[in-house]
Amino acid sequence: MSRRLLPLLFALLKFVSGYFLISPAYELQRDEYLYLNHGRHLAWGYLEIPPLTAAQGALSMALGGDELWVKFWPFLWGAATIYLVVRLAGRLGGGWFAQCLAGACYLGTAFARLNLLFQPNSFEVFSFVLAQYALVAYWQDEKPRHLYWLGAALGLGLLNKYTTLFFIAALGGALLLTPARRLLANKHFWGAALLAGLLWLPNVRWQLQHGIPFRHHMALLHEQQLVHVSALDFWKAQLLMCFPAVWVWVPGLLALLLLHQGFRPCRALGWVAVLGVGLLFALSGKDYYALGYYPVLFAFGARWWEGLFGHRGSQPVPVWKTALQLGLAVLPLALMAPLIIFIYPLRPPADMAALAPRYQHLGFYRWEDGQNHALPQDYADMLGWRELADKTRAAYQALPAAVRPHTLIQCANYGQAAAINYFNRHRALPAAQSFNGSFLYWYPGQEHFQAFIIIDDEPDDALAPHFARYYRAGAITNPYARERGTAIMVGVQPDSVLLAQLQHEWRAARAAWENQARP
Repeated sequence: MSRRLLPLLFALLKFVSGYFLISPAYELQRDEYLYLNHGRHLAWGYLEIPPLTAAQGALSMALGGDELWVKFWPFLWGAATIYLVVRLAGRLGGGWFAQCLAGACYLGTAFARLNLLFQPNSFEVFSFVLAQYALVAYWQDEKPRHLYWLGAALGLGLLNKYTTLFFIAALGGALLLTPARRLLANKHFWGAALLAGLLWLPNVRWQLQHGIPFRHHMALLHEQQLVHVSALDFWKAQLLMCFPAVWVWVPGLLALLLLHQGFRPCRALGWVAVLGVGLLFALSGKDYYALGYYPVLFAFGARWWEGLFGHRGSQPVPVWKTALQLGLAVLPLALMAPLIIFIYPLRPPADMAALAPRYQHLGFYRWEDGQNHALPQDYADMLGWRELADKTRAAYQALPAAVRPHTLIQCANYGQAAAINYFNRHRALPAAQSFNGSFLYWYPGQEHFQAFIIIDDEPDDALAPHFARYYRAGAITNPYARERGTAIMVGVQPDSVLLAQLQHEWRAARAAWENQARP
């Protein structure tokens, strides 16, 4: 069988199956709405991420913005990644068994969940795998074009997510620690580095022009999330995320590091994984930041396993050996099968809630507040958004016609604002705003608003005296939504004190991101 056929089949399976693994009862996840909103304001940078995801979002919105086109991107990058993983197993000399085992490892681990959401993570993993695949290809035939693929992968990776800097640091350390350091004397290697830098340059320029908001983003991340990452939880997650394939990637890593004869030229890739994951741990990074280091190990581990079944000459392969290989090739999928409903939102919310008593002890229903809830947190984050958007529009339509053009829709977080904008994209409604993240750059500024529609899960009744009329127009009632209870408050004829306070809060929030003195 052609070494290109199996990779293509796995890629096709990965891409097509995604559209059948999400129940229509669920909507997009809150982060997906944000990245689609980025696509409505194309720029070379955003407060949260670089611009590549926004470009994908803009294309999805240009094609109508339906979920079919939103999900196209994570499914595409997942398919491209598994193609490279299976193809790499073949490049290493692996036959059908090594290729199928490598592909099954990708399908049966955390990447199943990763490639479900429109987020930068799918392309991040793809870019890491492409970079390492390009290095293996170069070490095999020493054709300079492979090094430029390396440069393109890293440059686009930097336009996608800043964690690519950690991968580059790990790669640099790995080259210095191994004979692969001879690459540093190769003019094409530095040409590839120049290509990566040129690709990233527009985003660097944007960061400098805006006061390097990346620093504030990292400070917030460390203060609110990374500070809570414990060493035990980080290393436990490294085993659990790819647990169905731990018996494949661990031998692959050890074979690389211990100079397995066939892997000797690629030893640096073992050190990339060690240094990359180690650096994330040292910097208190989130556990899933390390996912991009594992797929290449699947390919090396699968090839190592196939070596154990080697046979000589033209002797026929015993039936028992073929049967054992088939069993091992599907083992990662078999190990994942009992947990598939917690990986893919296949069952509607009521069904998932009914299963809670049986599975709560495993932690699937525990949210970041430490408490068990009716649904897993990710699933609850995919509910209630359309209801919010529809009720917000109804509140807007209930305002006098003369007031509507001068109405501010103010949301407590980016998920609320971005979801309202997504579902009302074809309706006459002012864009929802927020002081959360990149929405600070899209704020309408000094306009004298005649009405406010305030979206908040903790509505502030102290605002009432600042309006001529202040009332509750609705709330999210979906019992399974994470945003359940989020209120839609309407205030008419705000006073000058409130308008001035609003402008002050906006300028202060933006100044904090841009590392300026607060007004």
